[in-house]
Amino acid sequence: MAAHYQITGATSAAISASVESGVRSGALSPGAALPAVRVLAADLAVSPATVARAYQELRQRGLVVTAGRHGTRVRPRPPVAGRRSALLRPTPPGVRDLSLGQPDPRLLPPLGPHLAALAAQVGPPTGYAGRTVLPAFAEAARERLAADGVPADDITVTGGALDGIERLLAAHLRPGDAVAVEDPGWANLLDLVAALGLRPIGVPVDDEGPTEAGVAAALTLGARALVVTSRAQNPTGAALSAERAGRLRTLLAGREDLLVIEDDHAAELARVPLRPLAGATPAWAFVRSVSKPFGPDLRLAVVAGDEATVARVAGRLRVGAGWVSTVLQRLVLTLWSDPAVAERVRRAGESYERRRAGLLAELADRGVPARGRSGINVWVPVLDETSVVTALRDAGWAVAPGGLYRIGAEPAVRLTVSTLDDADLAPLADAVARAVRPGAAASFST
Repeated sequence: MAAHYQITGATSAAISASVESGVRSGALSPGAALPAVRVLAADLAVSPATVARAYQELRQRGLVVTAGRHGTRVRPRPPVAGRRSALLRPTPPGVRDLSLGQPDPRLLPPLGPHLAALAAQVGPPTGYAGRTVLPAFAEAARERLAADGVPADDITVTGGALDGIERLLAAHLRPGDAVAVEDPGWANLLDLVAALGLRPIGVPVDDEGPTEAGVAAALTLGARALVVTSRAQNPTGAALSAERAGRLRTLLAGREDLLVIEDDHAAELARVPLRPLAGATPAWAFVRSVSKPFGPDLRLAVVAGDEATVARVAGRLRVGAGWVSTVLQRLVLTLWSDPAVAERVRRAGESYERRRAGLLAELADRGVPARGRSGINVWVPVLDETSVVTALRDAGWAVAPGGLYRIGAEPAVRLTVSTLDDADLAPLADAVARAVRPGAAASFST
């Protein structure tokens, strides 16, 4: 695709700006290959060092990635808003979209009644002074975290989990620092790490969470931070077991040079117990958002941690966005306080559990290995992601290619089960079996 876009520039800054312009316009689409350094240098009549510096700047800003013999390519999701994007193309008619990783809208609690009640409670508009975490919200958040064994003396509120993680990384690390991340892991986090100019170190993940050997290797390689998903890991469904958490706590104990960030995005939806790492290191943070249980549009997460870490995040928020809307805090507090909402969230968690377990069983019956201990996703190892994604789309199912989530892990595809009904499981498993084994028989017994 890069062949149709002429990169220009006589300096490294001009060259990098030209590439960024191509990304914004869509002329350089996600995954597009850029010319080799020497080829582009010859085309532009500049030194290879000039092009290399331009590519280095683009890598540090997270726009491109260099992958050995595959050369330099535009990242699948570069941190630049474009006028058009292949990622925004709608799913074709007749194709079920299992690629988005979102909760089932049918199972989310309705916000209308709570907004109406809130409208009657909220007083006149307030100014800027004193806007922070509401005391009643902070008290409720501490109680909910403490019930799961998370120390919560110091907390703050951010605009969602990724916002909290970004502020945590920015407060502790500098461009070029290494961050240990799950591999495969959350695509948004991998994009964020790249955009911050940090260096990711992949940590293998099994069903019990990040492996002890993988974390130890990352520490040896100089990781300054470790990001762990407590449960419902995206994309594999891993959840920290009690044994794994204990071993990791021992490994991490006293590491004054390491920030440990835990992401508990599933929160109240999770059907497996929380095994927190909170407090294993002097610098730590536990992030719990409300998006999956209560609605993605509720951009709020609670961040607990050691006093210094929480103070840094709250301070950065204060000099930037200022605070998370107290109206939003009040809305979440009313949702937390409603027994009917709690029951609805519990039923949603059970529904996701049933759908995920059902799909795993159907796949196993067809001889297709897959993973998904918790959460709303199933991870299916494949030999070739592109062919499987294409075959499933042709069969009426859109799934996410594993390349969005991988650093060094083996190829796979991710299927989100949240919008599936029981009647969908067998036909989907049939389609997956045919896609991963195209030479197999045309039908499979259930």
